[in-house]
Amino acid sequence: MTDMQNPAPEFIPITVADVLALPELRAGDPELVAGANGLSRSLRWAHVVAGTGALDLLDGDELILTTGAGWPTDRAALDELARKLVGANPAAVVFELGTHFARAPEALSGVCEQRGIPLIVLHDEVRFVQITQRIHQLVLAAQTEALSARAEVHTMLTELGLNRSPVDYVIERLAETLDAPVVLEDSAEHVIAWAAPDRDPERVLRPWAAGQPAAAGGATADGGATADGGATADGGSIIDGGIALPAGSERVTVEAQERRWGRLSALPGPPHPAGRRTVLELGAFALALGRLADASGEQWLRLSSKQLFDTLLSGRFRSDTDLATQLTAAGLPVAERVLIGATLRGTGDFGAHESLERAVLETGLRRAVAPEGRVILVPDDETASGHAALIAILSFPQDDPRVAPPNGDAAPPLAARLARELDMLLPSTTPASWRAHLGLGAASRGVRGLTTSLERVRAAGQLRPSGAVGRVTAQQAERQALAYLVRGLSAAPEVQEYAAQTLGPLLAHDAASGPGHTGDLVAVLRAYLDHPTNRSLAAQRARLSRSVFYQRLALIEELLDVDLADGTTIATLAVALLARGDGEG
Repeated sequence: MTDMQNPAPEFIPITVADVLALPELRAGDPELVAGANGLSRSLRWAHVVAGTGALDLLDGDELILTTGAGWPTDRAALDELARKLVGANPAAVVFELGTHFARAPEALSGVCEQRGIPLIVLHDEVRFVQITQRIHQLVLAAQTEALSARAEVHTMLTELGLNRSPVDYVIERLAETLDAPVVLEDSAEHVIAWAAPDRDPERVLRPWAAGQPAAAGGATADGGATADGGATADGGSIIDGGIALPAGSERVTVEAQERRWGRLSALPGPPHPAGRRTVLELGAFALALGRLADASGEQWLRLSSKQLFDTLLSGRFRSDTDLATQLTAAGLPVAERVLIGATLRGTGDFGAHESLERAVLETGLRRAVAPEGRVILVPDDETASGHAALIAILSFPQDDPRVAPPNGDAAPPLAARLARELDMLLPSTTPASWRAHLGLGAASRGVRGLTTSLERVRAAGQLRPSGAVGRVTAQQAERQALAYLVRGLSAAPEVQEYAAQTLGPLLAHDAASGPGHTGDLVAVLRAYLDHPTNRSLAAQRARLSRSVFYQRLALIEELLDVDLADGTTIATLAVALLARGDGEG
């Protein structure tokens, strides 16, 4: 599981520059004579080397302290010794002048400069034992701090796992721990969750929004750097063959049971006592445990979508560019695309559990939009219980036929595609009366228009369909502009008061019982307003005989003191019905 069975402890390394600042070394009047660009090299130990035999015992990354005792003096032998010493890959070489050499051998200076290994000469005598003791104390202290920090991070993440903390909260805690942006992406390189100290999506999510996978090279399967790992033209480093991240970033995989679910990345930030990569690996381990415990397998899929809808509908973004970056990083392209807010809900008896109804609707919409289109959707929790409902944002190429205006009274092309997909998905036991109702907001070509489209289609709720095909009924903002406008304003107290005053007598009549109270005047009025020039058709839609229907209309005119043939009256009553939600199909 993310190769975390027994990870080697990391710690903030001691560098050659740190060693140069030690008073024990400063006492020897040090001079850097070669390898100045290697001062940032880290060291893990210090060795005093006398003679030439100890060179075979070096493991690399040590600070070598020597006086040159026992070294050869002829040029050829010194050349060979220098190559052997540098071949052991020391962090740096400290060479004390005096008894054996008056200056550093040229052979050693040359090869150190070539390999970028600092060569430091000491002009005054020092006690090597004091230097090695001091360095060992620093190294051990750093390792102890790393182990302590690692234990602290491990405890924190374990508690988060035991508390079943949501994925986004785990990412937030990782970002706080590292004091750097942290991003979780799925296997398709779409951002699931992210957090950053400055909450700047345009800066943090730019690599994912750009959608430019890295070229070959960068990191091995187990996360180790490869020799051919390079950098992008803009200075970004290539990591693990995926998205190219800025230099100084770290990335680990999130996997368990030989299944890779995604990757966890930390953008450049300050060092951490436990090691930035160790913190990420512990975080990936916790996320993998949570992923295994997610029996439905939907937590990651829902999380990203929910966060985006919360951001979009609450207006919690600083600019259109911020929002566009987040949408694109999550897999919904925005540039040069047609963007639409939509709703999809079941109507009537589905004949099975709501979860299956929702799954059918979601799968059907995803398939209807694919492959050129993209969709992000979530359950609409504000819809009345018992009816599966979704809200969605759709992205299509500008010339996609599914966003073309329908011909005449036909259903929109997307509804026709959805109907075909549902026919293949619906259980054979689904009642014939069940329908999927698709609401389409106004098409836009920018995130500001998308926000308006989604807000209005959601506020409109379920309107009388403007078209139908198969098991799909559809409503469209372009064809029902008045309904969308009124529904968008209906939450205002003034609009509700207007609707109550306008329809008050009818509502009171329908709420009463007894002789003369039919209880259907609002339904009759709705049928009439749908077909004000064809009362016979209106009576048919109201499922009443013409004579009874005409009697109901006469009663409505009497109660409201209006003339239903008057155009202004028709408009006034239509707006009142829409504001109350009585214009639904």
